[in-house]
Amino acid sequence: MAKYVCTICGYIYDEEYGCPEMDVAPGTKWEDVDEDEFQCPACGASKDMFDKVED
Repeated sequence: MAKYVCTICGYIYDEEYGCPEMDVAPGTKWEDVDEDEFQCPACGASKDMFDKVED
């Protein structure tokens, strides 16, 4: 499972855990997260402000 980091505040979206604050279920792939609904729970940034974390 991949992780994505908010380039504004550093919040990490982890596909394994989802994002309970935004009602995104655990196991939800990043590409399946609704870009119109999702906001960073820490700073409110939009989905396009996230970059994939490379191993």
